[in-house]
Parts: sequence; C-alpha cells; structure tokens
Amino acid sequence: MARNKQADIEKEEVMDDTESGGDLLTVREVARHLRVDDTTVRRWIKSGALDAVALPHSGKRCGYRVRRYTLDALFNTTNIPTGV
Repeated sequence: MARNKQADIEKEEVMDDTESGGDLLTVREVARHLRVDDTTVRRWIKSGALDAVALPHSGKRCGYRVRRYTLDALFNTTNIPTGV
C-alpha cells in the first residue's frame, strides 16, 4: 500500500510539471498558493467547499484539478460588513 501511495505522489509530481501553465491547477499548486497542505485541499474538494474536476482513475486516490477562476473567485469575494 505504501508503494502505491508513493507511486501516486510521483505521478502527481510529473503532472504538476506538465500542467502548471494551463487553466487547470493541480492539488499541489492550489495548496502552495493557499499555503496549506495537499491533504487540506483534498478535504475541501471532498466536502464541496472547493469546486474541482475529478480525473478518471483506477486506484484508491482520485486526481483532481481546480479551475484557475475558481481559485481567483476565492480572493475576489467582498466580505466587507455594511453599516459598521
């Protein structure tokens, strides 16, 4: 099981290098941008707090991609209280 997990991590690292310039961001890229752990980003995706595209997979771990505009929308929301 540990061998499969390591293979998944290495596979995701290769994908990071090939897709870093596109409209879709990897879990690792989102985590680095938000300064959190990869596991935290996966939890947000699974809970529905962060919208993502699930990639087809055959193992236990599902790959995800987050659209760049979804991440940008998190920072562009205005949460300024009125009447204060």
